[in-house]
Amino acid sequence: MELKLKRPLAFFDLETTGVNIASDRIVEISILKVNVDNSEEVYTRRVNPLMPIPVESSMFHGIYDEDIKDAPTFKDLAQEIVDFIGNSDLAGYNSNKFDVPMLMEEFLKAGVDFSLDGRSFVDVQNIFHQMEQRTLKAAYKFYCGKSLENAHQAEDDVRATYEVLKAQLTKYENESFTDKHGAVSYPVVNDVEALHKFTNLTKPVDFAGRFVYDEQDEVCINFGKHKGRRLTDVFDAEPSYYAWMQNGDFPLYTKRILEKHWNAYKNEKNAQKQPADKAAKADVQKPKVAEPAKPITNDMLASLQSKFGKK
Repeated sequence: MELKLKRPLAFFDLETTGVNIASDRIVEISILKVNVDNSEEVYTRRVNPLMPIPVESSMFHGIYDEDIKDAPTFKDLAQEIVDFIGNSDLAGYNSNKFDVPMLMEEFLKAGVDFSLDGRSFVDVQNIFHQMEQRTLKAAYKFYCGKSLENAHQAEDDVRATYEVLKAQLTKYENESFTDKHGAVSYPVVNDVEALHKFTNLTKPVDFAGRFVYDEQDEVCINFGKHKGRRLTDVFDAEPSYYAWMQNGDFPLYTKRILEKHWNAYKNEKNAQKQPADKAAKADVQKPKVAEPAKPITNDMLASLQSKFGKK
């Protein structure tokens, strides 16, 4: 089955020094861009992470320090990657939780602007886990009837992911899904925007999962002591929380999202404060009008005489 696309869909996979989005680095990136006419373009590059690759990570993906010592850095490749992706929507396997935030972290470290605004994100793992709940190797065997011989080599993984998505579209074309509220839908359809909605059920704000949208589309904290609370409520109760996160070991993209919502919060508070300040200032500057003098009566004269008069 060919994909029905309104714009290109870029499947991508990253091999990294580890799984800490804030501190680990990319050592290999592979992108399979499927164009609107379903023609394909592939971009695969090794990357020098400017740090040693832990041996456990090398044993996992097969890339060692010696393999990347002469490779370009991500900063060297960043603009090239931006140009290759272009206006594509993004897809991958576990990409919403790991690959997208890791890619954004590298772009921010390189000082290269790459906007996620307006893009759709299709996480093939989320379709798989919600419909079958297995791994990529099992998914490839289950959906495509093939064995994935070179698992954890970026280009093989990204191509397998592409083939799995096409097979999922065929398998689940008329299959229903019941969500946690009991609503029944037919979500696995040949439409990137619909797949974006289905594979982003947790509605992440920053992709690292530190912030999520609630059912009213309000931004909520998704970790720690404030988990489940709206971000604006935390700003009201504990303004220092913003500084704590900005100075903490959080991904740069998470911090950028936090700053965006902090600025919006401060602007709204300032806007609410200005009318009250103007009213208070006008009240202070308003001249007091003297009350008219009361006419002197005989009773007043008698009272004064009794108080100050001679005995």
